[in-house]
Amino acid sequence: MKVVIVGGVAGGATAAARIRRVDEEAEILVFERSGYISYANCGLPYHIGGTIADPAALTLQTPESFFSRFRVTMKVRHEVTAIHPDKKTVTVKDLATGEIFEESYDKLILSPGAKPTQPRIPGAGADRVFTLRTVEDTFRIKAYIDEHHPRSAVLAGGGFISLELAENLRELGMEVTIVQRPRQLMNPFDPDMAAFIHGEMRQNGVKLVLGRTVEGFVEKEQGVDVLLKEEAPLHADMVVLAIGVTPDTALAKAAGLALGIKDSIVVNDRMETSVPDIYAVGDAIQVEHYVTGQETLLSLAGPANKQGRIVADNICGGDSRYPGSQGSSIIKVFSMTAAVTGINETNAKKAGLDVDKVILSPMDHAGYYPGGELMTIKVVFEKETYRLLGAQIVGYAGVDKRIDVLATAIHARLRATQLMELDLAYAPPYSSAKDPVNMAGFMIDNIEKGILRQWYLEDLEKLPRDGSVTLLDTRTAGEYRRGHLEGAVNIPVDALRERLDEVERDRPVYVICQSGLRSYIACRILAGNGYEAYNFAGGYRLYDAVADDRCLVRSAAPCGMDR
Repeated sequence: MKVVIVGGVAGGATAAARIRRVDEEAEILVFERSGYISYANCGLPYHIGGTIADPAALTLQTPESFFSRFRVTMKVRHEVTAIHPDKKTVTVKDLATGEIFEESYDKLILSPGAKPTQPRIPGAGADRVFTLRTVEDTFRIKAYIDEHHPRSAVLAGGGFISLELAENLRELGMEVTIVQRPRQLMNPFDPDMAAFIHGEMRQNGVKLVLGRTVEGFVEKEQGVDVLLKEEAPLHADMVVLAIGVTPDTALAKAAGLALGIKDSIVVNDRMETSVPDIYAVGDAIQVEHYVTGQETLLSLAGPANKQGRIVADNICGGDSRYPGSQGSSIIKVFSMTAAVTGINETNAKKAGLDVDKVILSPMDHAGYYPGGELMTIKVVFEKETYRLLGAQIVGYAGVDKRIDVLATAIHARLRATQLMELDLAYAPPYSSAKDPVNMAGFMIDNIEKGILRQWYLEDLEKLPRDGSVTLLDTRTAGEYRRGHLEGAVNIPVDALRERLDEVERDRPVYVICQSGLRSYIACRILAGNGYEAYNFAGGYRLYDAVADDRCLVRSAAPCGMDR
């Protein structure tokens, strides 16, 4: 059996290695148009910033090391220019010599990946306008920085690459501005959770220009002008386009393969395309979302590796199936960590799901053990069924552990209430006896049992201010003075029982505290005394972060604390 693989990196290289481990006799040939067959895409920004100093560390395998271990022939700087399914051949161009030849196959695996989205706007191809996707892109940017010592950069786009690059350019002492058409960074996160990411970026000197559209670039002797729609241009010494990626599927399209979203390659759960004996994996394919069942695009290394293994098994006579992509991901944002799995509240509603959520701000480990830090967790679940849909976490320590537990729970199709049943490891330096994931489960269980009734950030503007409801702040007097909701009455939770006569009994009470814990206790006190009480999800900490962020996005000016 002769297997030809188009593209290396995550999907293609994984498939090649797995085929060899399963079939010692197969002939395996990989064509990769870049100079690198297996490299760490996710590490590229960290080489630019110097965290990964040795460029060789980015190269996971070389053609020589791959052949030595797996007897796989790796042809770098070779571009497959056409597929001929009727003849079961591909046309290949040697980019070093210009030679063009045909190569036959029994099985063909397409792993072409995705390419940086290039907007059709003036100046996108200018010398000081870069993209970052390959090792070559990385070396080009780093060489420019080392030679020209730019002092400022504009990054167009607000996804993973942009945020990681912003951090690394700041580490080099550069002024960094991110321009993004949506009004938030990191679209996998809901706007309320993205507000914490925005705060961390601003605290570290990154300027955010959100809700603005880039219309072009004008290269000048001293740098680049970034033209914005209905705004004054931004000026920088260099620009990096990081507005997303597009499936690189020109080959598949020309060969007549069925295509889906953004011309991505359509595959079944065995990674088979619409043409016999042709398979596809990685960023170029359309996948089914594990939570919604809807077709989607998810450019992540983990799924590409899994798909490479699955296609290899199937080519070698097995029957492996891909269950879909869940979108679990994590990013370092200076000293903060932000992570997500499943779908967020915004996309769940777009998918037509009836959803609820809990938001909590626990410590990463026992409060009495030194060094604990807060994290904010948002868990989204389906009403009625309590099916887990997704989770988002922003914090400092322990974020990765909790998001992986929640990702596993979603994959196992646990009900949201079952989070309280998970038997998770505890010692004071690492967690609390009631782990944050368990706490989310306790809260959702309280909702199901009618013990916890919530109100939300989006309810604030609709809350009557005519005296028909009571807005109660149960924090300390000092916390209240430092910032509070307009019209809120302050009665600290520990004094509430003695001061119940100050709370009108014939109207609903909407309660808030810093994180949601003290206000929950206050709600139980009120409910036990005959009141109708609702707890604010996420607490004043969430409100403050979102309100300040919205003000800054609108005005790009500091905002006051009292609202």
